[in-house]
Amino acid sequence: MALQTLKMAWSSITSNKMRSFLTMLGIIIGVVALVVLVSIVQGATGQVTDAVSALGTNLLSIRVMDDKGRPLGMRDLEELRSFDALYEVSPTANEIMMLRNGSEEETTQVTGVSAGYAAIQQEEVTCGRSFNASDVDNHLYVAIVNPTVVRNVMRLENIDDAVGGEVYLKGIPFTVIGVLPEEDTDTGAFALDMYRVEIPYTTLMRVSGTISGVRSFVASAVSDDRLSELESEIAQWLLRRFDRDEKAFTLINMSSIMGAMDRIMSAMTTMLGGIAAISLLVGGIGIMNIMLVSVTERTREIGIRKAIGAGQGSILMQFLIEALLLSLMGCMLGVLLSGFLLYVINAVSGYDFSMRPNVVILASAFSLVIGMIFGIYPARKAAKKKPIDALHYAG
Repeated sequence: MALQTLKMAWSSITSNKMRSFLTMLGIIIGVVALVVLVSIVQGATGQVTDAVSALGTNLLSIRVMDDKGRPLGMRDLEELRSFDALYEVSPTANEIMMLRNGSEEETTQVTGVSAGYAAIQQEEVTCGRSFNASDVDNHLYVAIVNPTVVRNVMRLENIDDAVGGEVYLKGIPFTVIGVLPEEDTDTGAFALDMYRVEIPYTTLMRVSGTISGVRSFVASAVSDDRLSELESEIAQWLLRRFDRDEKAFTLINMSSIMGAMDRIMSAMTTMLGGIAAISLLVGGIGIMNIMLVSVTERTREIGIRKAIGAGQGSILMQFLIEALLLSLMGCMLGVLLSGFLLYVINAVSGYDFSMRPNVVILASAFSLVIGMIFGIYPARKAAKKKPIDALHYAG
């Protein structure tokens, strides 16, 4: 009985293909809006989260805006080691320099750090070593580079061969002591993104014409649970140093940024999902409208079926299944179109947005509910028709 009802519903849909397609169009558009928009937002959320995580979440980033004529020095940062919550601290500074090796010359951003920087950023070298206290204390001309520098500037195929080699910054030779792991920025379009060079902070102050003292530094806590404690201790230390002036520095908690990003992206997902849900509701209204038309057109058919013994439940089930089929077919077409659109977006933009299974399941479930809600009224209207009235209908 159920199979026969399904065949009749399918026959009714396929007998007028264009009208059925136009009826499904609202559902198709709603599903595409839901799947594509939410998949893009969730994909972007993942990329942003990965980018923030790469910077480190268990750390604080501090920048001095007004040193009150008493700039911080390397020794000042050593005072922070008295804080129980502190794991490591390192000054940071960047300067654009010309990176050269033989005839090869590129523009790069040189970062000055101390021995604790690698531990803070959880940065490991693939070969060689990281900076130690001696490199910083003795202002040594040593450098850690990324693989792009090794391949494009040092012209070496084997990464390991770079250790012990030389590169020139501002015409000064630096001995390469370590090579960083491969990363996505190596394939970036801009030289500043492609080439990474780290040198001791004290050495950067010597070769730089603009950097003196410590204007920014990063610090990590011994555990995630104690990051807030460390934030409070460093903030109080800076307030004492800079005459209780809260505007003299900025202190950014990377863990808080991550939480804020999660909240923003969650709100965007909900908002876009709500907009797409409205599109699906409009599609549901379209299904109800065409089903009411179908009930009117098939009044005599309903009368004949009732006259030969079909009950209200059978009639109701036939029209309800028809509405559900329209909704689910529209959903399937919408999902297929969403996959194609995401493929095109990825090909054009270079990003990697994938269709999220949870979004597809949500869209399918919502389409099913829409089909049932907006199909029940036309189905009940058909089921309640009196056989004698239906047989005398002359429409």
